[in-house]
Amino acid sequence: MNKNTGKIPRSQRMNSELQKDVYEVISRKLKNPLITQMFSIVKVSVSKDLAHADIYLSVYSTDENKKMETFNAIKNDAKRIRYELAKSSRARTVPELHFFLDGSMEYGDKMDKLFIQIAKGEKVD
Repeated sequence: MNKNTGKIPRSQRMNSELQKDVYEVISRKLKNPLITQMFSIVKVSVSKDLAHADIYLSVYSTDENKKMETFNAIKNDAKRIRYELAKSSRARTVPELHFFLDGSMEYGDKMDKLFIQIAKGEKVD
């Protein structure tokens, strides 16, 4: 929030809006057969100049190959996703999209398992 005006910067407002819109485009408009696994958009960070957006994805799969195939399919469709966003967006410009795999869910799961082992008095690897 800007201290002087009390307004939230436009880039921050765009983060949540873009998060919903990108998910909608990927899940409803792309129809990419390589996107076979469930995914979620964990975080979006739009640059202050609104030219770039970093999009962090979690892909839910126990099969690492399928997980990476889905992630790469989404990442490789960045230009198509941007094009679809531009068609439906009220904004003058749509930022260039950069996709990153977010590992926070896996990390959290690993930590939960370690805490359970500790609570049971088991040896931790």
